[in-house]
Amino acid sequence: MKEHKARKRFGQNFLQDTRIINDIVNAVRPQPGDVVIEIGPGLAAITGPLAKKLDKLHVVEIDRDIVSRLKTLPFADKLVIHEGDVLQFDFNSVAGKKKIVGNLPYNISTPLLFRLSEVADDVADMHFMLQKEVVERMTARPKTNDYGRLSVMLQYFFEMETLIDVPPESFDPAPKVDSAVVRMIPAKHRIGEAQDFGHFAKLVKQAFAQRRKTIRNNLKDIAADEDLQAVGINPQDRAEHIGPELYVKLSNYLVKQAV
Repeated sequence: MKEHKARKRFGQNFLQDTRIINDIVNAVRPQPGDVVIEIGPGLAAITGPLAKKLDKLHVVEIDRDIVSRLKTLPFADKLVIHEGDVLQFDFNSVAGKKKIVGNLPYNISTPLLFRLSEVADDVADMHFMLQKEVVERMTARPKTNDYGRLSVMLQYFFEMETLIDVPPESFDPAPKVDSAVVRMIPAKHRIGEAQDFGHFAKLVKQAFAQRRKTIRNNLKDIAADEDLQAVGINPQDRAEHIGPELYVKLSNYLVKQAV
């Protein structure tokens, strides 16, 4: 089979470490009838072991050469190939409670994670290989440097834990960064339920707009000191000192005040 050269524009780094591959598949725990979607199957390092355990495997791939290659594999009859950009893919077009897995292209990981939040209700769990720095931001706690908008927004939807640290030499070509595998399990309203999700999302974005400023300054167009104090937030605190549940509380308080 013709060798596939990794394409930088697609953020391709192909996993080749069999130990890591086995660890990921074991973490996913695929059962024959499961609905599994793999994002970016690449050279099928994870695709093969997953397909072996499943009746059917959905894969989303943008690279036409890889799509052609997937069709020639011994387990091709088990694959349902969705060709195109995963950022445009309709995950709800695949019926059932889904397990989603993938070695995500690092250049689109953040917008893709936000997009996946939208389908959290239809997901059983997700296991992703990501840049380690991104995983640290996703799972960060308040009062740490990694805690930010991504932490709050993803923690609204998911319980998350880092499962495996992956060094650059596990890939070909080797990326310039360390990677990690994260498990994401939907945990609806774990930090409270936003009465107006759009308002909550906008508030969190604004809160972290300028990290060096106090929450009072970042939210001056949205909330007064008394609003912040009413839900237990010190106006002098910075955004990264405030727990995710307080952002939900503040948004609900402001929405209620506006009625």
